Amino acid sequence: MASRRTPGAAAGAIAPLLTRAALNRALLARQHLLTRAELPAVALVDHLVGLQAQLPRSPYTTLWSRLVGFRHGELSEALLDRRVARIAVMRGTIHLVTAEDALVLPGLTAPLYERDLRQNVLHGTALRTLDLAELTEAARTLVEAEPRPSTELGRLLAERWPDVAPGSLAYGARGTLPLVQVPPRGVWGRSGATTWTTTRAWFGDDRAASAPDLTDPDVRAAELERLALRYLGAFGPASVADVQTWSGLGGLKEVVDRLRPRLVTFRAEPGPGSASGRELVDLPDAPRPDPSTPAPVRFLADFDNLTLSHADRTRVVSEEHRRALATRNGMAPGTVLVDGRVAGTWAVTRERLDPGGVRARRELATLTVRPLAPVDAATRAELVAEAEGLVRFVADDAAEHRVALA
Repeated sequence: MASRRTPGAAAGAIAPLLTRAALNRALLARQHLLTRAELPAVALVDHLVGLQAQLPRSPYTTLWSRLVGFRHGELSEALLDRRVARIAVMRGTIHLVTAEDALVLPGLTAPLYERDLRQNVLHGTALRTLDLAELTEAARTLVEAEPRPSTELGRLLAERWPDVAPGSLAYGARGTLPLVQVPPRGVWGRSGATTWTTTRAWFGDDRAASAPDLTDPDVRAAELERLALRYLGAFGPASVADVQTWSGLGGLKEVVDRLRPRLVTFRAEPGPGSASGRELVDLPDAPRPDPSTPAPVRFLADFDNLTLSHADRTRVVSEEHRRALATRNGMAPGTVLVDGRVAGTWAVTRERLDPGGVRARRELATLTVRPLAPVDAATRAELVAEAEGLVRFVADDAAEHRVALA
């Protein structure tokens, strides 16, 4: 176990150094990627403060890699009975979060969306000509009457603002209202247009009324402190810049400074992508395993928060590999962890087994792993074993399954 400094240690004391290997194992432990956890899916969603969910299926892979015996139906049922929901929060992206977080996080991350509405290249000019409060209330009335797809919402709003593009009007509504993407979108094996309603309509007036009042500055400050502590519990040790990268919010140094009596302090190992002596803070009792702790092969979904939630990502991916993973369209591939670090990508393709036949469609699903560097025979065997389980999970409707290492 890495050395610790107790909260409130003497000012001027030299904080212990944490190597990248130590930071890596601490992160994997908190993400349940060293050992799969025996937890309900909703409990893990809560612990991780939401799962990145730009693509509806991604959270299923995220949970499969972290939980013992996870099944699709567990998450689908949680979506349908409104224990979790898909909503835009941290970094301005869609996350799968618990009902409790869906009622709080949009209010905390609202500054992101307010800034975007003013600066957005496609919609900002049009939206600056509108009374956004009036647009917000008009949109609220429409989506609370019944959930509506973006195209329908924009068309209905354009009846009131005919000189503004429907797409800009719908974008403005999404940037000013806490909008849930309602099922069946996100339910395994089902599909549907992106359809929106407010958190108040989805979870009910009583539940919404019990959420903290973020217009009260003291309440908001307390909720930001709670958010920072939860981040450390799932992603720490971390710097102020890391917390801000994950949340998309600025000005969090004051939040962290208020928490210092409850935190321990470390120094980061200097190196590519990290400044010498960079300060890290952490929860006193959070896991910080020995850096030599074995880390099994794990498959991550595209846009997994593990790879996106730090300003300095060298604890989990080298700068060379991070550049290699960059794509022109901004899409992030599914990645593979070997010894706790990103070492490859993966994707599933399908092909018909009886093209042109009259029988029910039968498909072969192939999961292809593309290592970013050569791997030894033992690692290849571990990659194949883990991939065989994953391809059967993500392509559960395919007739046959195969794993290939490119």
